[in-house]
Amino acid sequence: MQKRLARKLDLEMLLSRVKPHPTPNPSLEQYTISVSVAAQMLYMAAYTYSDIVDKTILDLGCGTGRLALGAAFLGAKYIVGVDIDKTALRVASENSISVGLKSRVNWVEANIDTVCGEFDTVLQNPPFGVQRRGADRKFIEKALKLGKVVYSIHMGTQDSVGSKRKTNLSKADSVQVSPRLFLRRFIDKNGGTIKAVYPMVMTIPYMFGFHTKEKHKFAVDLYVIERR
Repeated sequence: MQKRLARKLDLEMLLSRVKPHPTPNPSLEQYTISVSVAAQMLYMAAYTYSDIVDKTILDLGCGTGRLALGAAFLGAKYIVGVDIDKTALRVASENSISVGLKSRVNWVEANIDTVCGEFDTVLQNPPFGVQRRGADRKFIEKALKLGKVVYSIHMGTQDSVGSKRKTNLSKADSVQVSPRLFLRRFIDKNGGTIKAVYPMVMTIPYMFGFHTKEKHKFAVDLYVIERR
């Protein structure tokens, strides 16, 4: 566990060792968050907003554990990773061993509807709602019930995988964009206040038969949300 400022490069190296899901399910939109986006999200949460170090953390829909393990590396006090997929959790447990953080994260198999408790920070890379309409909203609603602050990745506006979005994310914490109207309204309705929205670029490898490229690059936004 880090007791001092961690280098972002060291965080990225650790995250790169976290293996993705071996057999992802397209209906669950099991896209592993990219190393670059995960690192920027965690680094910003830890050092821009002070929401990781010595905090209780929930990784909601944790997949194979990239965000939870990154939070553990940065010095979170207590971390829980929740997912409905047994295979994802098995790989997450294996990843925790391979990166030397086995005792730092508790992995729980559960539907998010059944999760209860109180956490300082919720981290999530939820389904975007492409395969199951409204899946992202379900995660936001639950996260706001469980966490004081929420860091959530959502599909960005398609202005853009261009000049406005830095593919190296080197200055992502200094650039903000407006929230999407439907998300702003939904978050407000569920007791949240959007503190900031940061544009990023996610790159994922070829994963499913309907993919047409070896790598796919698309716009995402990181929402920093505070519960009222």
